[in-house]
Amino acid sequence: MQFGLTEEQQAVKDAARRVAQERFAPRAAEIDVTGEFPWDNVRVMREAGFLGMAFPEAYGGGGADHVSHIVVKEEIARACLSTCTIMAAQYLGSLPLMLTGTPEQKERYLRRLASGEILAAFGLTEAGAGSDAGSIRTTARRDGDEYVLNGAKCFVTNGGVADFYTVFAKTDLKAGARGISAFIVEKGTPGFTFGKAENKMGIRGSATRELIFEDCHIRGENRLGEEGTGYKLALRTLDHTRPGVGAEAVGVAQAALDASLKYARERVVFGSPLSDKQAIAFMLADMATEIEAARLLVYRVAAMMDAGEPSVTVAASQAKLFASEMAHRVVHKALQIHGGYGYMKDFPLERYYRDQRITELYEGTSEIQRMIIAGNLLRANR
Repeated sequence: MQFGLTEEQQAVKDAARRVAQERFAPRAAEIDVTGEFPWDNVRVMREAGFLGMAFPEAYGGGGADHVSHIVVKEEIARACLSTCTIMAAQYLGSLPLMLTGTPEQKERYLRRLASGEILAAFGLTEAGAGSDAGSIRTTARRDGDEYVLNGAKCFVTNGGVADFYTVFAKTDLKAGARGISAFIVEKGTPGFTFGKAENKMGIRGSATRELIFEDCHIRGENRLGEEGTGYKLALRTLDHTRPGVGAEAVGVAQAALDASLKYARERVVFGSPLSDKQAIAFMLADMATEIEAARLLVYRVAAMMDAGEPSVTVAASQAKLFASEMAHRVVHKALQIHGGYGYMKDFPLERYYRDQRITELYEGTSEIQRMIIAGNLLRANR
């Protein structure tokens, strides 16, 4: 049993590992090459209850605690980060509804989201407003009982394949971040279309599309929360999902260590296994230590959420920052251990190297995490 996990949580982790290694790992390289969206893996996650495990039981979800949700993401990322990204986007796109949706909104959508019948996506980032989310230009103009959306969102995970979109738009152009509101937009709504599928460096099996709104009319009842509360809702959502990115990073790093241990034992250099060389053994030791440190940071913030801590902002940013940059260092070492073979597509290291890089970018870059941590630290120590 890993430190900090109950017997039940460890059992969930072990079960997720079996499913991921048997069903997702064998397809990971093929999905990376073809760039196809793995609907077969989505079906497996749906049947295993992974897509809705963190949703309320009252709406057909698994009602799982945050730690259990995190360890499942870790194990899926260890097998295939593209597949884990789909699961993560399901939670990210649905969480604003869980946090502020009306009973009617939840009844309309949550059961289908929890079952995996429909997929969700989260539309915040724009071409001119990535890290500076308060500067988004997509607008939502009130028109009687409706809102009219105009603008575009970019880099939307599950874009095009999802049926349910949480979209952030300006309802008051003069109020800055305080003028942002959140809306539910369904696929197929007139005026809502998609841009091209992005050709990405990594996580190539996940769908990433632009969302385009041209006089897109949605019902007023599709607004989430009050007008002007969207920015706070987005930040609150990211506080709860950033540890999941940390778990993804831990999973990829663990996969890189697993591959390195196997290779170092089997590769014979100067008459003995590579693992007998102190330089290599010390690299493996450093990799394992960094992975465990990141894992504990990620588990800690999930446990804080389970305990009902009023704010996990700093802990969530610390977990994402350290885990994502740790994964970069670990995969780099793993590639060095493999030498020229690690650079070849016959080995999984070059895919881990490309896949891992996204964990330092999405849901807030490393620089944004440092700004959050430092800002809170300085305010607390005035």
